[in-house]
Amino acid sequence: MINIKHTETTSSSSIVTAEKAISFISKGWRDVRSSADADLRLMKDRAKSFKNLASSFDKELENFLNSASKSPFTVPTITASTTPAEIDFVKRLQPKLNEIRKTYSSPDFSKRVLEKWSPRPRIRIDLSAIKNAIVSEVEVFDEREGFRRARARRIRFKEGREEGQFGEWELIKVLKTRLRELEQKSSSAEIFGGFKNSEFVEKVKSSLKSICKDPSESKEVPPLDVPELLAYFVRQSGPLLDQLGLRRDLSDKIVESLCGKRKNQLLSRSLPAGESSISQSENISDELDLRIASVFQSTGHCYEGGFWTDCAKHDLSDRERHVAIVTTASLPWMTGTAVNPLFRAAYLAKSAKQNVTLLVPWLCRSDQELVYPNNLTFASPEEQEAYIRNWLEERVGFKADFKISFYPGKFQRERRSILPAGDTSQFIPSKEADIAILEEPEHLNWYHHGKRWTDKFNHVVGVVHTNYLEYIKREKNGALQAFFVKHINNLVTRAHCHKVLRLSAATQDLPKSEICNVHGVNPKFLKIGEKMAAERERGKQSFSKGAYFLGKMVWAKGYRELIDLLVKHKKDLDGFNLDVFGNGEDAHEVQSTAKRLDLNLNFMKGRDHADDILHGYKVFINPSVSDVLCTATAEALAMGKFVVCADHPSNEFFRSFPNCLTYKTPEDFVAKVREAMASEPQPLTPEQRYNLSWEAATQRFIEHSELDRILNGDGGDSQRRKTKGNISNSVSMPNLSEMVDGGLAFAHYCFTGNEFLRLCTGAVPGTRYYNQQHCKDLHLLPPQVENPIYGW
Repeated sequence: MINIKHTETTSSSSIVTAEKAISFISKGWRDVRSSADADLRLMKDRAKSFKNLASSFDKELENFLNSASKSPFTVPTITASTTPAEIDFVKRLQPKLNEIRKTYSSPDFSKRVLEKWSPRPRIRIDLSAIKNAIVSEVEVFDEREGFRRARARRIRFKEGREEGQFGEWELIKVLKTRLRELEQKSSSAEIFGGFKNSEFVEKVKSSLKSICKDPSESKEVPPLDVPELLAYFVRQSGPLLDQLGLRRDLSDKIVESLCGKRKNQLLSRSLPAGESSISQSENISDELDLRIASVFQSTGHCYEGGFWTDCAKHDLSDRERHVAIVTTASLPWMTGTAVNPLFRAAYLAKSAKQNVTLLVPWLCRSDQELVYPNNLTFASPEEQEAYIRNWLEERVGFKADFKISFYPGKFQRERRSILPAGDTSQFIPSKEADIAILEEPEHLNWYHHGKRWTDKFNHVVGVVHTNYLEYIKREKNGALQAFFVKHINNLVTRAHCHKVLRLSAATQDLPKSEICNVHGVNPKFLKIGEKMAAERERGKQSFSKGAYFLGKMVWAKGYRELIDLLVKHKKDLDGFNLDVFGNGEDAHEVQSTAKRLDLNLNFMKGRDHADDILHGYKVFINPSVSDVLCTATAEALAMGKFVVCADHPSNEFFRSFPNCLTYKTPEDFVAKVREAMASEPQPLTPEQRYNLSWEAATQRFIEHSELDRILNGDGGDSQRRKTKGNISNSVSMPNLSEMVDGGLAFAHYCFTGNEFLRLCTGAVPGTRYYNQQHCKDLHLLPPQVENPIYGW
């Protein structure tokens, strides 16, 4: 019983569905038939109009012929202008026109035309497919009455065809009658109502709306206009302009003039809703970068690296960070590039956040005798490493856990400098090539012929120690040499560094640089200062001696300025005695000049500034203007002494200390010396002592070199630039500056690969590769390229 009801319900619903479908088909067929009837009527109307036109033409032609046969064309009335040829033409044409008139006037003509253009009397349409579908549908769902009706329709259909009572058109009439009955019960809208409200239709509608949306509602980023393109091109051309010797701020001024008027509109139309407007930013360069990046991002462009980019860098999967400090000098040579990088390595390793390696030059025995004081030499790198560690531990008071490695170096007598031999970067294993600190980056890369530092390391920081331009200007043809050295320094630092730190403004204004004192003083000097302050509190006389000067005895270290000041104000400083401590290449000349001018200078051999004999001096005189940041000045202040120094950018860091007395003129120098000799220095406060310490210097270095961000995992690739919102410059757009840097690095590599060009620019012969003695001392394999000049 349940099955029967289910069958009947299913059958009735199927019949209703079929009736609705047939109703829809009937309505469509009715529209087609009405359209066909309209076309037939139009064709008949056109045939009638054509027949009327023919009759009208026939009448006009007959009138024309009749008029031609009358007086106007008779011979007596022929005018002089009428020729016999024209009369003959009309006579010959008249029979032809009569024949045409008879043909068109014939009653069979219109009948033939209508037969040709009218449709066939019967239109045969094969409805077998519709018939079979309807019959099968009804047979399946109506087993009783439906089957009998379908059978009766088949019989009727067959009888109609066999007897010829009605053809195809009669069948349509019967079908139309049945469909009209179904149409009264339901409409086609009910059939397609569910389809209209389906999910598919809604998705199609939403897609069409997104395609055909109003342009005013579009949030697409507008393209760059001409001033923005020009501004970006000029700003990105800054490296090239800087390399050509133009002022760095020239491009900034041009960019500001191009974009300044539109500052409040530059990003307002390109940034998403909720982000700050460009008017809140003060740096027009950053704003322009973000504007360019937003346009690149809107196009879907993703910049994956430049032409010169090398992506094979240190893998941080082990989560260990490695810092390699590369310097140009080593103990026992008591120079700034030997001492300060050593302290930096010790205090960076003290935090235990990263592994530290100090890479120093190894000199052969012949060069050691020329460089190291007191005829001190080392037979092996291990022996020199032991000396360095002992010296360091005596001063810092703790055992520094870092690695010391050596690279081949050669001493150049003319420049009193150590130059690397071969590719220095290869002495840092690739697995440890993470962060590099280049102490004197220009010096290390003058003749560097090897892998680019920024390609091997994730982040490269350069620390500028020396004002080479000031030294070169004192030489013969110094101005011309300084011009070339300035541009070479620009080239190598731009090509091999991500960030450059200058100790003071006395140095050359290098690319990617900022000024920050990242050096501290030996903790031993701070302890001496505390000891002297304690003695003064107990009522003891801490400073029993007068003034002194300490420095390497070469003219460029301030001896020329010192002698000039004392000679000019010899009478004003009558009775003023100055003790001078130092050794150097110009010692004999300096001493003979002072003796000849009868100056009150007492020359003594060079000593360590922490030597006990120097503790009792109250005033340190430093007239040098060639230093970048005088370490001796910082040490004297740490010991609580007065310092009299020039008003010079190299002394900017020391101005905040009350015991630092700066002078601008020679007369002011005399006044400051008298003030210092007649007064007692003030004890240092805890904050002042901290600012002089290596702990504070290390903290400043980490902040300004961006190591804090990198070591904390906020971004290991220094090529990643500033972001705002979801716009990232580094992944959205190429940087012309990086392309220029890569091109300069390639050009420099090609230049330093030619031995003739190296020698012409002052390189030590054979420094392109290390020699056989270096291989023996450092246990190295011989280089691949052999050259007789290397002494193989």
